[in-house]
Amino acid sequence: MTGSSAFISVRSVSKAFGRFLAIDNVSMDIAQGEFFSLLGASGCGKTTLLRMLAGFESTTRGEIFIDGQPMSPVPPHHRPVNMVFQNYAIFPHLNVRDNIAYGLRKQRLPRARRHEMVEEMLELIKLPGFGTRKANELSGGQRQRIALARALILRPKVLLLDEPLGALDKQLREQMQLELRALQRKVGITFVFVTHDQEEALTLSDRIAVMQGGQVLQVDTPAGLYESPNSRSVASFIGNMNFFRGTVRRNGAANAIIETEGLGAIPVPDSRFARPDGAAVQVALRPEKFAISPTKPDAVHAVQGRLANSAYLGERSHFYITIEGRGEPIAVSAPNHNRFVANAGSHAEDTPLWLSWSSDAIVVLDPE
Repeated sequence: MTGSSAFISVRSVSKAFGRFLAIDNVSMDIAQGEFFSLLGASGCGKTTLLRMLAGFESTTRGEIFIDGQPMSPVPPHHRPVNMVFQNYAIFPHLNVRDNIAYGLRKQRLPRARRHEMVEEMLELIKLPGFGTRKANELSGGQRQRIALARALILRPKVLLLDEPLGALDKQLREQMQLELRALQRKVGITFVFVTHDQEEALTLSDRIAVMQGGQVLQVDTPAGLYESPNSRSVASFIGNMNFFRGTVRRNGAANAIIETEGLGAIPVPDSRFARPDGAAVQVALRPEKFAISPTKPDAVHAVQGRLANSAYLGERSHFYITIEGRGEPIAVSAPNHNRFVANAGSHAEDTPLWLSWSSDAIVVLDPE
């Protein structure tokens, strides 16, 4: 996506609070109708960036464009955005209908039209008939839906969401993730969503920006971030990952060879690789990319190790395997579709086991 085709364009934006640089030269583009997430640990700058989109914080340097218009001279109440906060900010003295209609008061719409719009919103958020309920009569999930309806009824071009599911319990949170995604697809409004929860970002998003230390490390689709991270920081933040130190050895053949700690020599096609002889690298493998077996498999890449620990987790089991030449165990995740994996908890410590993997499962990263 180029800046000219972007609906939201963040251009070389920085934000300083005194000597602290909260946002450090960030540039990114967001398409119209996209569900875009800002993902990172606490303090990474994601909420500061969201507040700059809303106009609650000014930029120290750079510019933000929405629908082609620079936002620096535009105050928050004139920007084509609305925001949903983690605490929902439901007015306790108003009923559901008046909470949703609150933002319509300045538009001088006929009462009948306001009532019609509120009823449409209640249908959209699957709470028909709740108009006369008081705030203290609502569950957490219902409050979250009311906050969404109040923001959406103004038909903003962009909806900003600051960890809106953070206060919900796990089961309700997962349910609301699916409902929020379905709602966004139905209304077609651009959503910019802040979260520290990687699973939530993967579930909801068309694309994700992974942030750390005020910078954007990588912007990609959920699958792109998971399968092709561009750094160890991204790889370790998105899911679990095993890392192996390696050294490139080139012999003029079609493949480079990476000599690794524990996994032996791994050939890597030049089409996926551009590092010189002797370069230090990291080889990364997701736990589910390993196959585990009590007997030596018929595979090109395989290594024997010993069981350090295991855990049965219902639909899958986790194994931790020690191998010669590597200090920490390898994490392996396998679905419980065969008896050996399903009996993870019954395997004795130090049991010999084999691990195998395919060549296209590895990710080669620069050392950090």
